Amino acid sequence: MTVEEVREMALPATERSGSGGDAVLAAFLDLTVPEGYRAELIEGEIVVTPPPDGDHEDAVGELLWQIARKSAAELYGVGTMGLITPLGRFVPDASVAPRGFFRGLDSWADADGVVMTVEVTSSGPDKDRGPKRGGYAAAGIPFHLLVDRTEGTVTLYSEPDAEDYRQDVRVLFGKELDLPEPFAFALDTSLFA
Repeated sequence: MTVEEVREMALPATERSGSGGDAVLAAFLDLTVPEGYRAELIEGEIVVTPPPDGDHEDAVGELLWQIARKSAAELYGVGTMGLITPLGRFVPDASVAPRGFFRGLDSWADADGVVMTVEVTSSGPDKDRGPKRGGYAAAGIPFHLLVDRTEGTVTLYSEPDAEDYRQDVRVLFGKELDLPEPFAFALDTSLFA
């Protein structure tokens, strides 16, 4: 099935339940996208995004490098792991979990056990700032980190509920952001600028 065929089937979020929503999910799961592209199901809509730019990937790499080396617990992160949430199927820029957590999982996995998701904004940041964050919270993921390249900020969201995170701490690029347990270190954001 092509991207164009799937787009024709995509329904507005208000129609995502029932047989129409099932058809969109089936089309989504059957979708083949060009190499490097990412397909997600966000609010009942199939969203296909092109590969990120080098600055985006550098920010993700820098963050994961710090987590792997500085966290109090043995944590690591992966990119392109599909997460099933109550609000859709998302592919965060990074998912952080205890070492070995991802071994043996399918390409789409339940988010239970993921400690933190990471999104680094690109050309279309609205999905990263809103619906995806809500989906991660609804899935019960304890922390969500947003590196907002447009705003020049890094925000750590915590205390998830069924709709969103109840707490957030935001710093400007260049400032340290204290990450709580199980990370327990100050994230250097100077290299995100």
